[in-house]
Amino acid sequence: MSGRQPPVTATLFDAFFLLAQFDRQLLAIVDLSLQVSLSALLLGTLLGLPLGAWLAMARFPGRAAVVVALNALMGLPSVVVGVVVYLALSRSGPLGSFGLLFSPTAMVIAQTLLVIPLIAAVSRQIVEDAWADYAPEFFLFAISRPQAILLLLADCRFSLIVATLAGLGRAMSEVGAVMIVGGNIDGYTRVMTTAIALETSKGDLALSIALGFVLMSLILSLNALAHGLRVWSARRYG
Repeated sequence: MSGRQPPVTATLFDAFFLLAQFDRQLLAIVDLSLQVSLSALLLGTLLGLPLGAWLAMARFPGRAAVVVALNALMGLPSVVVGVVVYLALSRSGPLGSFGLLFSPTAMVIAQTLLVIPLIAAVSRQIVEDAWADYAPEFFLFAISRPQAILLLLADCRFSLIVATLAGLGRAMSEVGAVMIVGGNIDGYTRVMTTAIALETSKGDLALSIALGFVLMSLILSLNALAHGLRVWSARRYG
């Protein structure tokens, strides 16, 4: 029957063939995915690390509630972020005049909002633990809070790199927000996760599997890198 799905072995063969021949469509999707996620990671790191470090050292009424809220935001559903960004960038929204909706920039904004809480929450815990050890010395030498933040970020750099790698994994595996604000436009805003969802619904399982293999390889590589960096820094610096 012509409507019958191809055997699994044939689909897998087609998927690996796409990978082996460096299929142009596949490479374009992977390239856009990396551009969007790495841009979101850069912005999320620049905003999340200082925020986490400041919150680790700050003392003010309601701090505990802020910490709880920040930790809760680590599990923020991506579709909620997508809807919020969509409303902000739509024509009737406050940023509608910029015309950013259904563009890679909108996808970067959505992923950045997902990455910031994760990096900030993890870095807060790391810096807070270090602050507990170094606070007496900082007070002894009259080191200001801004200087202390910079020193602690430098001292905890390897642990913080692990946090940023976790943020990259969060960004790359996200699908809901980028689907809403990017529109999954072929050749313009189609990334790995949205392409996998679309191609699977269309029955093009070969491309879905090939993209899934690339995505899983990247995620596993990030986790292996984070683990290796953690082990190496523990052996070298204790």
